[in-house]
Amino acid sequence: MTDLFYITFPVSGVTTWIFIPPLVAFAVSFFTSMGGVSGAFVLLPFQMSILNYTTPSVSGTNQLFNIIAIPSGVWRYVKEKRMVWPLTWAVIIGTLPGVLIGAWVRLEYLPDSKDFKSFAGFVLLYIGIKLFSDIIKRKETVQNNESAKDKTDFVITETRFSVKQAEFRFGGQKYIFSVPGVFSLCFIVGIIGGIYGIGGGAIIAPFFVAFFHLPVYAVAGASLMGTFVTSIAGVITYQVLSYVYSGISVAPDWYLGFLFGAGGFAGMYLGARCQKHVPVNVIKLILCFCVLFVASKYIYDFIK
Repeated sequence: MTDLFYITFPVSGVTTWIFIPPLVAFAVSFFTSMGGVSGAFVLLPFQMSILNYTTPSVSGTNQLFNIIAIPSGVWRYVKEKRMVWPLTWAVIIGTLPGVLIGAWVRLEYLPDSKDFKSFAGFVLLYIGIKLFSDIIKRKETVQNNESAKDKTDFVITETRFSVKQAEFRFGGQKYIFSVPGVFSLCFIVGIIGGIYGIGGGAIIAPFFVAFFHLPVYAVAGASLMGTFVTSIAGVITYQVLSYVYSGISVAPDWYLGFLFGAGGFAGMYLGARCQKHVPVNVIKLILCFCVLFVASKYIYDFIK
């Protein structure tokens, strides 16, 4: 009976208790989904360092997790009318080609896990420091705090979109962002996300909060939707490239990815549902902690 629940996944070679992947994914996704992050970038070091899953296929498996887990969180944000659709489309259109390029770069130039960790570690370290600096410097106004409690005002309204800029109203305030600026950023981050195996949207969320100063309550849904769409492209790309790079493990581990995704599906739904009851600075701190934790772990693994 014990052997029935302690299994080895043939594609990845990972050996673990069958309930470990969904439990870990549930816990991670519950917190990270509040900030518009799927949790894949936290699950990646767990797979590489704890489960010893270090082949390039771990990136595709991570994106498979996104495909299974994210829909529940996105549905919740759509239902509560907290999707900024112009921002969502900018994320999708910008990150999609970047993710495809990133997948190729990952296999062609960063197949060694140590080089991969150094690259991801320093990128995330920069994002984490910027996000932490933003938390310290910027104080939420009384109006924002009050709007967070006013559920009738906790929806996206008055959305406008043009080639140059887009705007929307949330929590009693109007927010404006540059469409070319967001598109360019998403393309660059998409490449990084494709290499990292997180679809791009997970890095986009901290950027929107720290650099564009958009409300974390409003960007979460757009970021998750972008991650979902680009992850589909990422999984397909890794599956196709597995026939080109036949000498290394490239294709996703579908069974392991499904287990992670099942736990993430439940965690994201609950996280999205609870988000509006959590103070904005707490959500920012969750994002900051996750980013800095992963960055420090990867940099440590590189220099040791």
